[in-house]
Amino acid sequence: MTFNTLPVLRVKPREDRRVRGGHPWVYSNEIALDAEAKAVAPGSLVRLVDAQGDSLGTASFNAHSLIAARLWSTTATAVDASFLAARLRAALALRERCFDRPYYRLVHAEADGMPGFIIDRYGDVLCVQANTAGAEHLLPVLLEALDTVLKPRAVVLRNDTPVRALEGLQPEIRLAAGSLDDAPAMVEEGGVRIALDLLEGQKTGWYFDLAGARAIIAGLAKGEEMLDVYCNSGAFALTAAKAGAKSVRGIDRSELAIGQAVQAAKDNNLGRIARFEKAEAFPALEQLQAEKASFGIVVTDPPNFVKSRKDLGPGAKAYRKLAKLAAPLVRPGGIWFVACCAHLLPGEVFGKEVAIGLSLAGRTGRILYSGGAGPDHPVHPHLPESAYLKWQILQLD
Repeated sequence: MTFNTLPVLRVKPREDRRVRGGHPWVYSNEIALDAEAKAVAPGSLVRLVDAQGDSLGTASFNAHSLIAARLWSTTATAVDASFLAARLRAALALRERCFDRPYYRLVHAEADGMPGFIIDRYGDVLCVQANTAGAEHLLPVLLEALDTVLKPRAVVLRNDTPVRALEGLQPEIRLAAGSLDDAPAMVEEGGVRIALDLLEGQKTGWYFDLAGARAIIAGLAKGEEMLDVYCNSGAFALTAAKAGAKSVRGIDRSELAIGQAVQAAKDNNLGRIARFEKAEAFPALEQLQAEKASFGIVVTDPPNFVKSRKDLGPGAKAYRKLAKLAAPLVRPGGIWFVACCAHLLPGEVFGKEVAIGLSLAGRTGRILYSGGAGPDHPVHPHLPESAYLKWQILQLD
């Protein structure tokens, strides 16, 4: 459809200020939800106008979502394959400035001007998430644009995020284009190559957001014994082993992730240094404490403990407990890494819980580094809440 043939969606009087100020979202209570608006199919593109009929741009619309409209452009623009190809080229140019190898998050939703889309790149294989009704509506057009810009060998859809349910979408995991029969998707980081199962593994296959933190840990790992809890496919452990760690031990509850890590250790000739085991994190940490184990480096990169606002209290305390259990395993003078991927938990609360947990463990120390996601996970200036990741690297006394 051309821009002029799109349905018109009207913003209520005096509710257009945020959008005119650069915010990419319009909430449902800011929309004039008349019968015509309610008849628009979820995810459809619309012409967004103010109460006087002046254009605010092109948006995706879902009357059933709290975030009712997501802006694609503030001008009268048709969102078609050529439009998406231009956005992809801009995102690609940024990544190629920041990275020398084609392994990164290629598209990070609104910050790259592509609301609802997440795209991770593994060389010639792409993994896509369409997290909104608008992104789902544009999937065929996106696949066309991806073929134009990158000509990938394969495109995997990992549409299994909980946020899709809020948009009225069903989960779906499938191969959307190309083939993985000849070779699996591969990721390269820190001199290590790891084969990934994008159809069965966690999320989009790899946690690119912590690549910078992993590089710091690897730089501190030479000659050290390291414990990697919530190790997933072994990213921290294997890059540290490659950088000269004396030994690395990984723990994760996922049998598939442990299998990938074991295979990657063999493939990279690190089998004598790295070992991995399937176990629940907290009981494993308690057992290691009982054994009086100690390590020069302990990495704890847990899943999200705060998935909804009702989880804020107990979720925050989970980071305290994690600190209390992990800190005693760090040798005096050693290094502890801890991360939090809960966007609902403020960074200052995370830091406070970590500090309390250290005190409960009877340990002191200092923060050497702290940070968030890398430049392939940019943040839209009007969506600071999307800066979900925070982490600390501490030396403990």
